[in-house]
Amino acid sequence: NLLSNAIKFTEKGSITLSAKKKGKEFIFAVMDTGPGIPQDMLAGIFEPFVQVVDNKKPIQGTGLGLPISRSLVQSHGGDLWVESKMGEGTTFYFSLPFDLHLKQ
Repeated sequence: NLLSNAIKFTEKGSITLSAKKKGKEFIFAVMDTGPGIPQDMLAGIFEPFVQVVDNKKPIQGTGLGLPISRSLVQSHGGDLWVESKMGEGTTFYFSLPFDLHLKQ
């Protein structure tokens, strides 16, 4: 969903995927150079049926992708969050814990 959204909202520029280990978790990022999300809408985008309105494009989707994505990540002990600047782009991050003690 995160990559699909980045593709949908990035007409020019780039999309970057990254991953890094931090402590006992992996942090993944999907960064795009799309239009960005207004600050007053950031908290609400993880609520069901909430969509960012772009008057230049018809609304696509149901507004369920981000809430479902966050729920899936949280069910695995991680989290999903966003940072965005209008005119510069958006980065969605998600974390997942890992355990180095593998059962034999």
